[in-house]
Amino acid sequence: MTRLGYGEQIRRWRVEKYKEKDSLNNALSSAITVMNARSSYATVITAGSKAEGLTCYYESDRDELFVLEVILCVETGISLHTIPDGIEVYRMDTCAYSGHCRLLLERQTRKHYDVIHNALCDNGHGEILLSSSLFLDEMSAYFPTDSSVVNHERAGPSLPISAGREFHTDIVFALRCHCPSILQRWASRPRHWPSPVLVQKVVSLGANVTAVGFKESEYKHMEWRIGFNTGESELVNNLNETQAKVYVMLKMIVKDVLRPSKKEITSYVMKNIVLWQAERNPQNKFYAQSLLHWLHDGLRALRTAIVTKQLSYYMIPERNLMAASGLTYRQQSHWVEVITDMMAEGPRVILGLPKIRRAIVASPEPMLWYSMKRMELEMLELEHTNRLVPCLENGVLDKSDPILKEIRRRKREVLMEIKLRMIEEGYVVNGLTDILDQMLK
Repeated sequence: MTRLGYGEQIRRWRVEKYKEKDSLNNALSSAITVMNARSSYATVITAGSKAEGLTCYYESDRDELFVLEVILCVETGISLHTIPDGIEVYRMDTCAYSGHCRLLLERQTRKHYDVIHNALCDNGHGEILLSSSLFLDEMSAYFPTDSSVVNHERAGPSLPISAGREFHTDIVFALRCHCPSILQRWASRPRHWPSPVLVQKVVSLGANVTAVGFKESEYKHMEWRIGFNTGESELVNNLNETQAKVYVMLKMIVKDVLRPSKKEITSYVMKNIVLWQAERNPQNKFYAQSLLHWLHDGLRALRTAIVTKQLSYYMIPERNLMAASGLTYRQQSHWVEVITDMMAEGPRVILGLPKIRRAIVASPEPMLWYSMKRMELEMLELEHTNRLVPCLENGVLDKSDPILKEIRRRKREVLMEIKLRMIEEGYVVNGLTDILDQMLK
C-alpha cells in the first residue's frame, strides 16, 4: 500500500499541500477583491479524497467547495443581533428529511447578489424560501466558461468541469451554516475516538448546506443538505495508518469489484463505515497486523448496509445514507454474494484488487524504484501547482521565477530517468507528458 502511494509520508504531504493551495488561492482572491473595493464573495476549500491525502494527483476527481461568505443559515433560536449587518440570514427549517432543511429568508441585506435574489420563492404563506434548484440553475449560468475548460452535466449539487485529459474537478457551491445543536449532539456521544480535543476542533469548523434535496422528497427542489466537509476531512486526517488503509481498500473494492453504474454505493459510504469503526473501538486495536480483520469488519458492515438499505450518517445518525440509493433486488443479491465470497477468501481477498495484485506480483526492486520516482514526481507537481499562484500577476505567469524553473527542471529530469528505464525494460514509450499522467494516476 505504501509503495502504491498510500503511505503516511505522502498522505501527510498531500494534506498540507492542498491546505497550502487553498490558502494561497484565497489570499490572492482576497487581495483582488480589496483592490477592486468589493467584498469577498467565496472561500474555496479542497474537499473529499484530495483533502484527505488518500489519492494520487490524477487518481480521482478533485472536489472543491465554494463557500459563499455573504450568507449565513442558522438554526431556530439563534439571535440575529449576534450576526453582522452585512450578512444575509436564512432560518433553517429542519422539518424536511433528516440531514436536510429548507431555508426561509430572515434578513436581507441592501446589497445582494442576483444569483441569490433570483432563486427566492414565495411559499404562498407570506414566507420567502431560497430554492436549491433555482440556486443551482443560477450558479450554473453564472459560472464562467473558458475555452480550455469543458463543463459537464450537473451531478447532485456538483458542477463538474474538466481541463485537459486528466484534470477533473467537481465544484460545489455551499452556504455557511450555524447549527450548534446538531454538532453538540454529535460531540456528546460516548465514544473511543476521536479525542475530546479533536471533537472540539470539528465542532469549531462548523457546517454548510449544499443545493440538493432528498431524492424522494416532494419538495426536493426547495431542500438543502447539511454537511460537515472540513470537519470530516479533519476526522479522516486523524485516522491512524491502518484505518486509512482500510478506507482505501474498501474504496478499491467498490470501484474495481462491485463497480456500481449509478453511484448506488459510493466512497462516501465507505468513509462512514470506517468512521463508525474508529468511534466504536479502542484505538489500540487498529495496528498493522489487524488490517485484514478490520477490512473484513468493513466488508461485513457494507454487506449489512446493502441487505438492509440502511447506514447511519456519522455526523447525523438519523440520516440514512442508503435511502434512495436506487439499489435493485438483483444488485443486492449479486453484491451480497460477491462480498460473502470475498470474506471467505481470508487474506487472499486483497488479490482481487487489481492495483494491489499488480504490486504484489511485480519484482521488488523495480517496484520500489518506480514507487520512489512516483512519489518525487507527485511532490514536485504539488509544489509546482502551489508555486504558480504567487507567480501570477494580472493573469500573466512569471516564467522567470527561479523556484518555478528549478521545479520544472527537476521534474523533466525525473521523467527522463523513467523514460530511459522503461526503454531498457522493453516498454513502448510515449512522450514525457504521457509518462507523467500514467505515473500520477
